[in-house]
Amino acid sequence: MNQIIETITTKKKPPKHIADFDQKSRKEFAIEQGLEGFRADQVSRHWFGNLNSNYEDWTDLPVEKRKEIAEKLAPNLLTEIKTQKADQGNTVKTLWKLHDGLLIESVLMHYPNRTTVCISSQAGCGMACPFCATGQLGLKRNLSSAEIVSQVQFAASYAQKGLLPEGPTRLSNIVFMGMGEPLANFNTVVQAIRAIHEESPSGLGISARNITVSTVGLVPKIYELAELKLPVRLAVSLHAPNDELRNTLVPINERYSIKEVLNAAWNYAEVIGRRVSIEYAMIKDINDQKIHAQQLANLLKNKDVHVNLIPLNPTPGSKWT
Repeated sequence: MNQIIETITTKKKPPKHIADFDQKSRKEFAIEQGLEGFRADQVSRHWFGNLNSNYEDWTDLPVEKRKEIAEKLAPNLLTEIKTQKADQGNTVKTLWKLHDGLLIESVLMHYPNRTTVCISSQAGCGMACPFCATGQLGLKRNLSSAEIVSQVQFAASYAQKGLLPEGPTRLSNIVFMGMGEPLANFNTVVQAIRAIHEESPSGLGISARNITVSTVGLVPKIYELAELKLPVRLAVSLHAPNDELRNTLVPINERYSIKEVLNAAWNYAEVIGRRVSIEYAMIKDINDQKIHAQQLANLLKNKDVHVNLIPLNPTPGSKWT
């Protein structure tokens, strides 16, 4: 059996941040930090409401206390290491360093009718898909809620400031399709989703219907997500139309078969009332033949489903690209 890489190599927790708490708990957090409870509301208005993480601009806070309050309630969790732009500046890929030196990525993408950010939920990934560069890293650690939300806050601020080619715009869509398996960091990802869609200034005010959670198929967690009745879209990273091939491409398939994964997905669609997306990375001569198309069509026959065929990004040294 292919080994799922699950070793976590660091246990150093990131600093706590207001984005790790709901609105009520933020006041308690502020008090625990030796501050007045109302400071949490003030910081939330700036960080969530105004998308401003620069404490020097927080003029309703005492000037002599701004730095202290910011460091205690909204510490900087992401350090920008490198930014790459493509598509005439409409795609912005950012490499971030976390407090413990680990690296993650997020990608901001502007289209004529929407602006989307693809975010990471883990540093590394334990799913060990052989064609995926992140999957070969192993799982370093789960991200905190605030580390996840900070990626979104940065993207929303970037778009609002008019740094994309068409000028100021609103971040409209979130996709959990960056580094990591979101459902393997389930409780934290759910907490982050709530902070993302909570109305401003308690959250970022992005509709849950515009949030997509992608999974390789952690079946129990798909059912658990359905029970929460959050109206987020589910995307299943299928990548193969039969178990024999998927066992090789997506090792978790030896634990949860295609049938089990799709049954969980159809249940999710029925409970939530949202169409499921199927992600399928096209790997030359491996899963892109006519027989694979026929098998995939048979799997999805009579289902209201969106299929996203994805050209596989080249990975240096990989036999798959």
